[in-house]
Amino acid sequence: MRLCLRSFIAAVLIAAPAAGFAASCTTQAELTPTDRGNLASLGEQLSDAVLRQDTSALQTVLLPAMSGQWDGIRGAVEQAAPLVKGGKVQLRNVYMLDASTLTAPSDTQFFCSNANGALTVTISMHALPPGKYALILSDAAGAALGGQMGFVLVWDTTGASGWKLGGFSARQGNFGGHDAVWYWTRARELARSNLPWPAWYCFDTARYLELPVDFLSSPNLDKLVQEQGQIKGGPTEDTFPYSVTSGDRTWKIDGVRLDASLHEPDLGVTYESTGSSDPAVLRTEAIAVLGALLKAQPGLRENFHGMWAYASTNGKVTPVMELPMGQIP
Repeated sequence: MRLCLRSFIAAVLIAAPAAGFAASCTTQAELTPTDRGNLASLGEQLSDAVLRQDTSALQTVLLPAMSGQWDGIRGAVEQAAPLVKGGKVQLRNVYMLDASTLTAPSDTQFFCSNANGALTVTISMHALPPGKYALILSDAAGAALGGQMGFVLVWDTTGASGWKLGGFSARQGNFGGHDAVWYWTRARELARSNLPWPAWYCFDTARYLELPVDFLSSPNLDKLVQEQGQIKGGPTEDTFPYSVTSGDRTWKIDGVRLDASLHEPDLGVTYESTGSSDPAVLRTEAIAVLGALLKAQPGLRENFHGMWAYASTNGKVTPVMELPMGQIP
């Protein structure tokens, strides 16, 4: 779903004039009543369309430059259905982003501060074309999966001036009723108990559940990342490839990450496979790798739902299966 936000930038670049370096952000509280009302109203309409799965309503306000990306956006909206099911629209934040003084596409940061400057949110856009934008974050309040949504709007001047949809992203806000704060607290407990691997991935889970977009940072998230970085013995990039042993066989694991494909707190494990095309051999191999990892890092078993096995052969990664922790020996 996050691909739709990146695709929006790529599409707008086609017709973008040419690069500069000035940009500004206006927070919701600092917007004029007219701008705040217009953006809030549009944000509620777009969010409601996602809840109702009314893709036609979203397509009518699509940025013309994004017409070639519509299938991706529609797919993201459809994938969001279980995340927002049973919820009601609740706007969280509105930001107006002005990059109109740029002279060409450039990597751009917007620093969005509150009235007294005590709190600053940073929005980072890659290769952003000159123009005016808005970011709207909203929630499906009351939804079982705590669905949260992010919309990028673009001020379109190609026809009748107005805000148009440039990108959409959605993400769940909890796993089994546990939100970002719960996982952050759990991560701290695990770190104090000298369980660096489950602590590390609980921090990752907290970060994942905090926001529906990856290009926004806040003092709260910065603090989370800082705490995670202070873990001793955690699975940093330097940890991989990580060797585990099952019987007389040693396996190399290239990476472990949070995997929310099934809306559960699973861990995706990518390992170097023998490359067999036999499904039975692949399954046996995957179970051996997952079991060996849990024996090496037993704290993962009780803190996550299950594991995905991803077999890597000559640079090609293939998902093999997902198993709940109770089914991994």
